[in-house]
Amino acid sequence: MARDRVKIWYDVEGDYLEVLFDQRPGYFRGTASDQVMEKVDAGGNVLGFSVVKVSTIRTQPLDVAL
Repeated sequence: MARDRVKIWYDVEGDYLEVLFDQRPGYFRGTASDQVMEKVDAGGNVLGFSVVKVSTIRTQPLDVAL
């Protein structure tokens, strides 16, 4: 059974996390959270997301619609 692959990258110095569900071309756009951006293709399909200031997430999880 084949499984989908997810690419996860964390930059310690930049305190930046990126999760990509698909490697297709796209662009990042804002969400309701100032810490989260979603990556979408030209049709608006979500390809992944990024989170800045990851180390500040301590008391409760981020809850963001993609």
